[in-house]
Amino acid sequence: MNKFFYPKLAVNNIKKNSKTYIPYMLTCIGTIMMFYNICFLVVAKDIEIVQDSGSLRQVMLLGAMVIGIFSLIFLFYTNSFLIKKRKKEFGLFNILGMEKKHISKIIFFETLITSAITLTVGILSGILLSKLIILFLFKILSFNATFGFEISPTAILASLCLFGSINVINFIFNITQVHLSKPVELLKGGNAGEREPKTKWLLTIVGALCLGTGYYIAVVTESPLAALNLFFVAVILVIVGTYCLFTAGSIAVLKRLRENKKYYYKANHFISVSGMIYRMKQNAAGLSNICILSTMVIVMISSTISLYTGMEDILKTQYPKDIIISAYEISDEEAKTLNEIINQQTSAAYIEQKDVIYYRSTELLAIQEGTYFKPVENQFDTMDSISTIGIITLEEFNRMENKAVELKDDECLLYSQRGSITENELNLNGYNITIKEKLMSLSSLDREAMASITNSYVIVVKSLDTVNRISASMNITERVDIRSYYYGFNIDEDSEVHVNLINNINSSIRESDTYGRADGPELSRESFYTMYGGLFFLGIFLGILFIMATVLIIYYKQIAEGYDDKERFDIMQKVGMSRSEIKKAIKSQVLTVFFLPLITTVVHIVFAFKVITKLLLIFGMTNVPLFAMCTVATIAVFALFYLVVYYLTARVYYQIVS
Repeated sequence: MNKFFYPKLAVNNIKKNSKTYIPYMLTCIGTIMMFYNICFLVVAKDIEIVQDSGSLRQVMLLGAMVIGIFSLIFLFYTNSFLIKKRKKEFGLFNILGMEKKHISKIIFFETLITSAITLTVGILSGILLSKLIILFLFKILSFNATFGFEISPTAILASLCLFGSINVINFIFNITQVHLSKPVELLKGGNAGEREPKTKWLLTIVGALCLGTGYYIAVVTESPLAALNLFFVAVILVIVGTYCLFTAGSIAVLKRLRENKKYYYKANHFISVSGMIYRMKQNAAGLSNICILSTMVIVMISSTISLYTGMEDILKTQYPKDIIISAYEISDEEAKTLNEIINQQTSAAYIEQKDVIYYRSTELLAIQEGTYFKPVENQFDTMDSISTIGIITLEEFNRMENKAVELKDDECLLYSQRGSITENELNLNGYNITIKEKLMSLSSLDREAMASITNSYVIVVKSLDTVNRISASMNITERVDIRSYYYGFNIDEDSEVHVNLINNINSSIRESDTYGRADGPELSRESFYTMYGGLFFLGIFLGILFIMATVLIIYYKQIAEGYDDKERFDIMQKVGMSRSEIKKAIKSQVLTVFFLPLITTVVHIVFAFKVITKLLLIFGMTNVPLFAMCTVATIAVFALFYLVVYYLTARVYYQIVS
């Protein structure tokens, strides 16, 4: 036998199955190209010029891990579709006298050829586009581009190892499928499972419970820290619920419709319901994947866009003043030293301080149970019940607010920055204090970003003696004069003056051996752009990957349904239905099934919206209307894209059916 027989046969098979192989190979090339570029960004020398480049590399490394895991799962899933469609062809080879070891050789050469093409083209495309990718990243980060071109051997090796391993896994799976199947099973492999699906009520109930629980967690979660812990639990529950309901729940509903004789025995309903029962059974996994991928795309893109476009709001939340000096656990003498340093540096630079705020406070972390607060015993305490309490004296409050309020030793004023206290008394681990007044606002007090992710309260007490008693009850042993210090002010100067002043203040603080740090939005702006710009870039990058996967799944679903419907299309014509009636019925059920994942995606997004806003608070994102607008816009653009994909793939479907 000619030694090139099997390679030639493999090439011929790939050509004959071009409708399925070419999209698969294009997707492989795109995935390899994206993986190379994300690995390239992890190690690229040009990244060194970016401020906080370490954080940016960590973001890109996270992206590389996500793409790697996703590529393994997705390419294995699409390969299983290909081998299922090829089983009939392999069965025919087997019946005509070709042994299974010979079929394995054909599969080996097909895998070798597709791997060689996709790896070569994918890596070369990645190398060619790497400069464009890094220029796009620098544009997002507002950095100037550098000259030169770089090829990363590390990224090439990582791409070869990952996708080479995936191809080996797929090859082993394919030959296993051939060797474990009988010739008759291979001939019917493409049509396996055509019997009417059974109603799996247990799976339907499990799906409904999982989906309902996931939705419930998303809706009732209030604390951002709790959202951080529970979000992934809710995601897993929703994914499981989606798979179960698409697999079993949809069939159960359709069978209930079929039992309704008045509804079922009508021409359009009869065809669409019976056809959809079959479709749901065969395409449940594909529809679930489309739904989950679509949800991931929308959540990821809308979140990263809102973080990037809301950068100034986030900076304003993190830094209420242009210049902020903060210190923890320092004495009154050290606070006076900080004041002298600040005044000396602003005077030396001929800068006027405006909107000055300064105060001393005692900061507590506590576990809140209604109006009862107890000390945090260890790091494993329930995160969603942790609260921050800032305690300031009445003297500080009256000075800042320009008031003359009076308090008794066992009285306080309460300002709830986040969270609520319904009673008129606080129990601080056994120390009871009466709330004389609940303040509606405390505009002169700047609080840290931590206040936005935990329940946060400010208590105004009569004197340091009361502060001391509260500290003792909460098991704090430091001296009463060891407290936090905050000093903030605005200046009318450009960015360079802001940064120089902050650096000069920090230098003087270090020279004085006083603990404290100056900061401000202008000093942190580049770091913020690096982090949130990197997340935005990664969101776009992964979004494109997931969209590419969604398109391929939709395309394969249309091809599979086209071949399945072709025979039924002919049979319905033979029993007397007109061509227009059949096309109308088929179009109706295809549209219903096709857009069901999109509708389910929107429902998922609606329920997830609240918990995502809580998660964004951890990043300092408090502009909920901006996130809502980004979400609606992303859904609208994705729906339009989804519609375009439907029409393009539907053309292939109708060509097969006709």
